[in-house]
Amino acid sequence: MLTSYPKLEGGELVPKQAESKSGVKRVNLNIEVDLHNRFKAATAAQGTTMTVVILEFINQYVQENGVAPKKKGRR
Repeated sequence: MLTSYPKLEGGELVPKQAESKSGVKRVNLNIEVDLHNRFKAATAAQGTTMTVVILEFINQYVQENGVAPKKKGRR
């Protein structure tokens, strides 16, 4: 199941100037070159991007293991 992310355009992050307005946070990750290349090839073969797959994993992980988002109170 592919999730639609409004912060993404064509599977890629929107331009940096739009990131700050949209609430997008950049995360850097150290990964071995061979694993990166295999992951990139696997996502491309499925017609998606590494970003979309990682965001789906993070959302699933947080739903299963994370804390529910804080509700905004009225003032």
